Amino acid sequence: METRDMLWSGWGDPAKATPLPESVAGLLREMLGVRPAEAAPVPLEDIDVPGTRLPDAVLAALAAAAGGAEHVRADPVSRIRHTRGKSTPDLMRIRAGETSDAPDAVVLPGSHDEVLAVLDVCAGHGVAVVPFGGGTSVVGGLAPQGVDAFIALDLRRMDALVSVDPVSRTAVFQPGLRAPRAEELLREHGFTLGHFPQSYEWATIGGFAAARSSGQASAGYGRFDDMVTGLTVATPRGTLDLGRAPRSAAGPDLRQLVLGSEGAFGVITSVTVRVRPVPEAVAYEGWRFPSFEAGTAALRRLAQDGPLPVVLRLSDETETAIGLADPAAIGALSSGTAGCLAVLGYEGTPEEIAIRRDAAHVVLPELDGEPLGAEPGDKWRHGRFNAPYLRDSLLDAGAFAETLETATFWSGIPELYAAVRTALIRVLSGGGTPPLVMCHISHVYPAGASLYFTVVAAQDRADALGHWEKAKRAANDAIIDAGGTISHHHGVGTDHRDWYAREIGPLGMDILRAVKDSVDPQGILNPGVLVAPVPEK
Repeated sequence: METRDMLWSGWGDPAKATPLPESVAGLLREMLGVRPAEAAPVPLEDIDVPGTRLPDAVLAALAAAAGGAEHVRADPVSRIRHTRGKSTPDLMRIRAGETSDAPDAVVLPGSHDEVLAVLDVCAGHGVAVVPFGGGTSVVGGLAPQGVDAFIALDLRRMDALVSVDPVSRTAVFQPGLRAPRAEELLREHGFTLGHFPQSYEWATIGGFAAARSSGQASAGYGRFDDMVTGLTVATPRGTLDLGRAPRSAAGPDLRQLVLGSEGAFGVITSVTVRVRPVPEAVAYEGWRFPSFEAGTAALRRLAQDGPLPVVLRLSDETETAIGLADPAAIGALSSGTAGCLAVLGYEGTPEEIAIRRDAAHVVLPELDGEPLGAEPGDKWRHGRFNAPYLRDSLLDAGAFAETLETATFWSGIPELYAAVRTALIRVLSGGGTPPLVMCHISHVYPAGASLYFTVVAAQDRADALGHWEKAKRAANDAIIDAGGTISHHHGVGTDHRDWYAREIGPLGMDILRAVKDSVDPQGILNPGVLVAPVPEK
């Protein structure tokens, strides 16, 4: 099956992109002082891409390694489509025609052995390698630093469901398989992965593993790293085969070293995951709480004492009022969405769903929860993959919209929430109209939860990217100072690398550098991502 490319200047399928309704555009003007964008994106055919820095001999060697010249692309369009990821700064740069981070070629291997062969060629010629799945990184994970030349290693040809073990309930996937196709193939066997992050429509199995992805149903299915039981990894020094059993006491678990390594330690070429039977039924519902504090206490009660739904999320007052949980109703400030909206999702047999829902209807009213019925939950479920398209429409309208996330223990949620909001509002206000800073909890654990912030502001016409960089640095500082992790599920990339170093400390970084030096002695794997290069003496 042919793999489609995402929109080069935005998110996803161009056919799904829609302009903002005038009511929303008017709201942006009134609340934030947003003015229409000064210029449209540079047309794809007008973008100037620097010539490839790879000699013909290297391109020929890469073609031989990847199984043929048709699997090496150095044309401008292919290189543009593999330039950076999908963060707002990424999109603003590419829309302006800025291609300094374009790969010198795109190489498409078709097997583990071909990946090893490509790595061997690149190591021999000092060419950096950036593994590329769906291209959905929002943390600078596809823009290496300090390289003379690099290739994007596009894994789309490696897109098979290799096997299903119905007894153990595991499945083996190749890394380039996109999530919707993985679900389609699994359902033919009666199983589901149950992993539905916001990037679901375009992200790949290998990317989920490399970035420690977390899906919207994580309360019931767990994070993607919880699902992984085995990995095969190609490195410049050879192959790692990891995962002989679900759990082991045979030393440190090297699977955990590869999960979240973002291509810096190797190229994931096979992923074994646990799967579950497709549920007989699903049901969603909404609840209203008088405040984010009250809603947070309710989520903590469910996470610690049950009943725990498969999906459990809570929008703060601002996100609820704006209507971000229902993109079709953004700007409709109705009494029906006052306070804070929570969405609960249940799966299983109809009897299992009824038991859990009935239990929630006993617990939540005791915690100031008011049931809103199925409609709010169903609206969220049907629009849950639309937010990135909304971000693109906001950019088109002259607004700046971006997200960031973190996690901490329940006792630290109030401080972390306040610290990040304060930092963003302080920097982005800039003496003018304050930004909209919205937040939700969407991943819960017995000990803590994530916080996911969405920021919408008027674009700084003098230096929009520089203004956001100051705000992002302030938010990152606030996260670390308040005891949060620099990322719950977006990853590290280059954007978070320096704060990740603060999080794990100098000794922790030395350990990671030692691992990288061992598996990647030439330093060709995604340089600058996750681990900062050691300055030359």
